[in-house]
Amino acid sequence: MNLFAFDIETVPDVTGGRRLYGLEGLDDDQAAEAMLALRRQASGGSDFLRLHLHRVAVISVAARIGERFTVFSLGDDGDDEGELLQRFFDGLERYVPRLVSWNGSGFDLPVLHYRAMIHGVSAPKYWDTGDGDREFRFNNYLNRFHDRHTDLMDVLAGYQSRANAPLDEIASLCGLPGKLGMSGDQVRARIAAGDFAAVRDYCETDVLNTYLLWLRFEQMRGHLDREGHAAECERVRNALAEAGRPHLDAFLQAWQG
Repeated sequence: MNLFAFDIETVPDVTGGRRLYGLEGLDDDQAAEAMLALRRQASGGSDFLRLHLHRVAVISVAARIGERFTVFSLGDDGDDEGELLQRFFDGLERYVPRLVSWNGSGFDLPVLHYRAMIHGVSAPKYWDTGDGDREFRFNNYLNRFHDRHTDLMDVLAGYQSRANAPLDEIASLCGLPGKLGMSGDQVRARIAAGDFAAVRDYCETDVLNTYLLWLRFEQMRGHLDREGHAAECERVRNALAEAGRPHLDAFLQAWQG
């Protein structure tokens, strides 16, 4: 089975904020600040926006397609969000991969659901529960306890939210690089500053950590033996070295160190 470890980066949906909160007349930065202030007021302190008000800026994927491993991102500065989402779901239609995420059930997928509905995105394979493909009746992307989508954080926590752990910390404890160069709370500022490439690079390091933790999980549950795990890691190392991209070189150096 093909496999996509995926992650998204988002910014406030200022167009939606203007529509819902009457923020007409404010520029994008002012509208975003107003949305965050309203959220702090409603939540008692947290400015983490409700999921339907996150606009998807980047989707990154660490993909095992057949015998090939690659890392790529969808989304660039100025890209239409609806087209970005459609390209992601078109990839699911084409490759029908297993999806792997870290907190994908709690954040990434609900965001993608809401935003795809807003933009009229078509994703029949993703939403199939057996009507179009009988195999999906017993293993689909939507059932929490199926593995066509595996939220590693959710599974490792035993589906208990109080046991959830941050990707960066688990990756670091497992000897992986963890986060390099920036953190999620810097995404909006980096995009506003015109440094969209840094956000893509950051998201790609997250999916690399997720993919490598997936390999650990596969070894832990007996789907890979020690030699098989080493071979899969070597496949990733070779792909990163061949890519010749600075942030992947940095990830490789940190991993080997």
